[in-house]
This record gives sequence, C-alpha cells and structure tokens, in this order.
Amino acid sequence: MLDGEKSIIEDAVGGEASAFGALYDHYQPMIYRFVLVKVGHREEAEDLTHQVFLSAWQNIHGYKDMGFPFSSWLYKIARNAVVDFYRSNKEATSIEQVNPEFFAVPAAMQLGMDKIFEIDKVRQAIKNLDPIYQDVIMMRFVEDLPIREVAQALDKSEGAIKLIQHRAMKKLKEILI
Repeated sequence: MLDGEKSIIEDAVGGEASAFGALYDHYQPMIYRFVLVKVGHREEAEDLTHQVFLSAWQNIHGYKDMGFPFSSWLYKIARNAVVDFYRSNKEATSIEQVNPEFFAVPAAMQLGMDKIFEIDKVRQAIKNLDPIYQDVIMMRFVEDLPIREVAQALDKSEGAIKLIQHRAMKKLKEILI
C-alpha cells in the first residue's frame, strides 16, 4: 500500500493528474506482471497495462472506497482487459516466452542457480493450471495480496478464493511431484 494512499486516491478522484501518476507509479509493475503472465508476450502486456491505466484514469471519478484496497479495483480492470483481449484476439499466446524473472519477487533474483531452476520449474507448472488457479496463485503468492483483496478483484467470495487456492496448490503439487 502506498503511503497516504487514501488522500492520493481522493485527489485522483478529484481529477488531479499528479495523484493518479503516483498511483500509476506504485501499481504499474504489479499490474504489468499480472497481465504479462496472462498474455505471455511483453508487447501485448505493455499495451494492455497501458489500457488498464487509461481505463482507470477515465473511470476514476466513479471509484468508491468500499473498504477494499485500490489495487483490487485495478486487478479487476486488468482481468477484464485480458478477457477482452482473448475474446478479440483468438491467436494463441505462449507463456513460454515470458522471462522467468517476471515471476520472481526482486529478492529472489539474488538466489543461487538451483533456486532459479526451482522457480522456473514452478513457473512451468503454473502454466498448466486453469486460468482461475493461475490468477489466485499470482495474486496470493507473487503479489502477496490478502484473500479479501483477491476475492474483490475476482468477484468471488473469500471462501471461494480459499477453496480455489487450496485446489490450485493441490494441483500444483501433483504437477511438481
């Protein structure tokens, strides 16, 4: 969460571009990483991320704080953008072309080669999961979002997210063993 986020959001809702710019700077890497994993191509992920933030800027006046973090609103926009992308573009995309470092948190980049290979193995396993499982895994364990925020972003109940997470982890374990 961004320091002073509540007042920054209020300023952005009021039309202050610099406040929205601060939100963009803070949330863009997370949204980009989420979109990149979903579409598999850097250029498309950049375009979609741009569209997400453009849509957010165009609709910020309608944002209402409902007790959920601002990022859950952005993730919902991003998820819808990805769905629209696949509806309009039936061409197959491959997660194979995604650079493995996008799956790792920055601290993981200083790990040894054996850990990097493990991360790559997990990345390969994640691509075999259902899309909803991928979303939950990414949001919960890569972006470290709380269940409540994931539930809001995916329009599901917290109980449903817990169940999806459990099933995703079980399936991931089966793939990795």
